[in-house]
Amino acid sequence: MRTDDPFRPERDVLVTLATGLWHWDTAAGAVRLDAEAARLVGLPAHPVTLSEAGARSRFHPVDWNEIEGVVRLAVAEDTLTEVRLRVMDEEGRVLRAVRSRSKPSQDPDTGHYRLLGTLQEISEPSAGGGRAPVVGDWRRAREAFLLDAGRALAEARSTQEVLRVAAGLSMPGFSPDGLAVFGAEGDRLIVIGHHGHAEGDENPFTAMPLETDYPAAEVVRTGRAVYLASPEAYRRRYPVTWPLAEPFGRESWAFLPLIVAGRTIGAWMAAFSYRVSFTPDERSVLTTVARMLAGALTRANTAETERELTDGLQRAMLPTLGPQVPELQVAARYVPTGGGLQVGGDWFDMISLPTGRIALVVGDVQGHDVRAAGLMGQLRIALRAYASEGHRPDAVLARASRFLAGISDSVAHSLNPQTEADPEPRFATCLYVEAQPGTGILDIARAGHPDPAIRMADGTVVLRPTAGGLPLGIDPDPDYPTTRLVLETGETMLMCTDGLIETGGHDLDSGWARIRTIMEEHRGERLEGLAEALVQAVHGPSSHYTTGPLADRREDDIAMLLVRRNKRPRQLTPARRVALTVAQAEPERVAGARQQVREVLHDWSDAEQVDAAVLMVSEMLTNVLVHTDGDALLVAVVSGEAGRRRLRVSVGDGSDDLPHLRRPGELASSGRGLVLMDMLADSWGVDPQGDGKSIWFELHEVRGRGRRVRADGGRSAAGRTAGQPPGGGGPGGSPGDAGGSSRDAATAAE
Repeated sequence: MRTDDPFRPERDVLVTLATGLWHWDTAAGAVRLDAEAARLVGLPAHPVTLSEAGARSRFHPVDWNEIEGVVRLAVAEDTLTEVRLRVMDEEGRVLRAVRSRSKPSQDPDTGHYRLLGTLQEISEPSAGGGRAPVVGDWRRAREAFLLDAGRALAEARSTQEVLRVAAGLSMPGFSPDGLAVFGAEGDRLIVIGHHGHAEGDENPFTAMPLETDYPAAEVVRTGRAVYLASPEAYRRRYPVTWPLAEPFGRESWAFLPLIVAGRTIGAWMAAFSYRVSFTPDERSVLTTVARMLAGALTRANTAETERELTDGLQRAMLPTLGPQVPELQVAARYVPTGGGLQVGGDWFDMISLPTGRIALVVGDVQGHDVRAAGLMGQLRIALRAYASEGHRPDAVLARASRFLAGISDSVAHSLNPQTEADPEPRFATCLYVEAQPGTGILDIARAGHPDPAIRMADGTVVLRPTAGGLPLGIDPDPDYPTTRLVLETGETMLMCTDGLIETGGHDLDSGWARIRTIMEEHRGERLEGLAEALVQAVHGPSSHYTTGPLADRREDDIAMLLVRRNKRPRQLTPARRVALTVAQAEPERVAGARQQVREVLHDWSDAEQVDAAVLMVSEMLTNVLVHTDGDALLVAVVSGEAGRRRLRVSVGDGSDDLPHLRRPGELASSGRGLVLMDMLADSWGVDPQGDGKSIWFELHEVRGRGRRVRADGGRSAAGRTAGQPPGGGGPGGSPGDAGGSSRDAATAAE
């Protein structure tokens, strides 16, 4: 043996086994061969040092090019490399095939590799000594498989789809019949999905601590693959968890890390019912599939998160339709655009007003992004608040425009133009309709929005032009004229955003013509069917909503309300109604109001209730005269059948101060009026209006009912409407203003 021989003294044994040694240093660019290795590559049987180019010339180019990928895989997994190389002569003929086994190491600073390994001839025909094919059949099958697998995984849009694709992969030459995907939550291992196992088989592996001596847990901890070629290898390496795997009857297992952006997010198990040696080629295929699987799971998780966010935004921002109104049939639709988070600035709303009317709203904030959705949510809440205060349609839109203009200015001033791409203020269009269900009267205010369309009882559809103003948010002090229409029995009103009209390349004229045709040709009494027909006319059948060549037809959001006036239910007993005004200069009219209430209740079955009603009316009216500067408007309505009637009395005034229930002291001169109403009324409260407020109470007639009195002087809670809080409001213009002084004024007026 030469003294400068870099190899170990066991050379004689290796020569006897026809095994050579070689050393490849990529930093030096040199390959050293001992005598046996030199003979195997077709050189004289003497130790030799070759350049990388010289060594490359001794092997088939396809085999040499695969060495780098195998080495990288071995370094990542900290395993041995094994490659099959074809030795070529100067004429390009295959001399022999050799197998190389080596242990690679990598310099972390330079990234260069060092390999020390063996070369040994293997029995493989050389195709008659002719030129070897450039690519073998196995390589072609592997490449075709990886292309198909990558395409299928890239198209998966959910975690379940990814798992189905992974379960259907048929790997060239070896296919697992048991698959499982593991993830990590905190310090626990979880099973995301599995295939080839019965339901419930995953239970022992769910919520397993990551410190457990289990292959998948080790892979998640270390980020390195684990290959177990036999049950003996599994039992020897993981004796604690082998009893969990033994019942499945597998023969080989591969556990590979799922790595995304350098972070291990889970592990993939491929189990085989037959022995697999896990050659470098097989490991390369499994590693490539694991990388594609990790990317597909990450994309699916992101898509599912976006869908969950979209659904949450839509549920939070779009209200459900309010309580059913016997006189009206209502249907609504919201369809987002096809891309992004599928949220935008369109909305609809249905609001029950204090006056008994219904507000119907359709609006559209400029844009289809998250900011438009946020502005829409704020504007919808503000508009609902203004409507609930009792303002008229023109005042509601004027206040909403001022609100949006203030928000837009604040946002524009707060954004940095260098970092924010959308500092410009946004505007919104809106159609606001206040409907009287019983009469069909519609008071309409419009802010730059398309006019409503009416489908008459005979099927004719016409546009109803209405007066309008600028879109909301443009002018902080706008004017919105109001148009009054009447929706006759059997007629249907359509309120929609421009997405329903203009989508599909239409303008306002051609879009309305399309909508008119659909509405006129529709047959059926249910508005839900008409709403679905209108959406399909714009977007096509549901199969085109998300995929296919017509997916881009979803160019704009759609918000739509359909309202039909039904036949008014027959009223068995006509309602009795009294309405009168008591002016500040006419306190004597309080006595007349009490007398009219008594006359309306002349046949009421409970005389004590009549006395209570008269007393509360006196308290409410005199309270307005004493504590406000305006007049009092009294409205009393008796409805229902005899013996089960309801009395509702409301007194309105122009003061915005809301009363509050309090307990006056024994010597207090005021504050007892609200306590009195809380004791005597079945229900009572305060409704704020556009200008002022309205205090009301209700009494329910029950034939033969006596007055039940609590020990503290109040009636039993059974007499109050469910859900009505005690002291929900009061009759006065200031806290505790109904008391003895009011009753004294009432007595004097009488």
